[in-house]
Amino acid sequence: MRTSWLLTFCLLFGCCGYTVAQRTNIKDYVRVEIVPDHDDWTYRVREKARFILRVIRGNVPLKNVPLKYEIGPEKMPAVLSGQSDMAQGVLTIEAGTMKEPGFLTCTCTTEVDGLTYTNYLNIAFDPENIQPTTTLPADFKDFWDRALAESGQIPMEPLITLMPEGCTPRYNMYHVRFQHYKKGSYIYGTLTIPTRPGRYPAVLRIPGAGIKKNRPELEMAEMQDVITFSIGIHGILQTQDAAFYDNLRYGVMADYAFFLLDSKEHYYYRRIVTGCVRSVDFLFTLPEFDGENIGLLGASQGAGLSLMTAGLDHRIKAMAVYHPALCDHTGYLHGHAGGWPHLFAPQNAALNNKPEKIETSKYYDAVNFSRFIQAPCFFTWGFNDQVCTPTSYYAAYNVVTASKRLYVAHEQLTGVRPNRISGSMAGYMIC
Repeated sequence: MRTSWLLTFCLLFGCCGYTVAQRTNIKDYVRVEIVPDHDDWTYRVREKARFILRVIRGNVPLKNVPLKYEIGPEKMPAVLSGQSDMAQGVLTIEAGTMKEPGFLTCTCTTEVDGLTYTNYLNIAFDPENIQPTTTLPADFKDFWDRALAESGQIPMEPLITLMPEGCTPRYNMYHVRFQHYKKGSYIYGTLTIPTRPGRYPAVLRIPGAGIKKNRPELEMAEMQDVITFSIGIHGILQTQDAAFYDNLRYGVMADYAFFLLDSKEHYYYRRIVTGCVRSVDFLFTLPEFDGENIGLLGASQGAGLSLMTAGLDHRIKAMAVYHPALCDHTGYLHGHAGGWPHLFAPQNAALNNKPEKIETSKYYDAVNFSRFIQAPCFFTWGFNDQVCTPTSYYAAYNVVTASKRLYVAHEQLTGVRPNRISGSMAGYMIC
């Protein structure tokens, strides 16, 4: 592998992510400010932490406003709560500590001018020592070897269609369809190939959660001589209008992450995971591919699937991921947060907390794939993420034995979602 290409890949990933973060760095007019007493938001186990709280309106701290706070392990019930009239405009609270590695959450709520505003902040206790709760099934490798072998027997029969409206002097764009999983079932995606003759590295972009048209990976295609392939994972055309995807997202495809969870052979993500590896197979068929250098790029669900793909396919030479989902599903069953889609969270426990579903989850947990990754990895995430919890990130990251690098952005990730009512800076996710 060309080391210079790996470095370029990681740098481009970082630059593109920074650009998106800058576009979405917005704040509400009223906000609850929560400041930990460690600059890096990180503590040792049993070390005591404290928070400094203020309510800010138009950059001015407010006095004499009601403030309620709750503190507890991430996604778990609060162990400490209280309230203040903020008579001095600032409040310092002793947050306690944690007896084992994990994340502690402070959630604050206030009311200003008749509107309620909420914010939260996560701090870490020895996050590099967080251990996963999921276990590796004895037949994990045999199960996936068989699944990939069965997928590989399906002829791809690729259909590659030029999209003239998407072409530039730098690259040509194509809509791609190839057969996968069973006859008549397809993976669809958008492919870019440099216009200059030659053989090039390739980057596979795996999408985040949801049913939608997935954007092509144009930033990298424009900046570097590289093949990019941005796939959809649900077997749905990537050329329809927004209403088409909305009808599926809110209709028959709602809650797809729970489909057939009682069977490892039929769980919905089986076709998705094998489809990601099959997409790597497709890139190897391209005469413009250099035959060696493939990188993976993904965020949220796409990051979790990137971990899975790299764990199964050692042709992957590099990977870069934002805040991975699909990590340590069973965390909720052991007193701390699990990752998206929160299979065993309290709101889903009645449906999913059953022995056969817990067992299936182990075969589709990014933690267990991460144990087998050989490619160098670049990770980035923040601590304030209610969708793909940092406890679950670290559960996967800490079992990766390949060369790895982590950049923690703490509060800021990408896709910040302000709420007019809550005023929260919570919940970061690229989909």
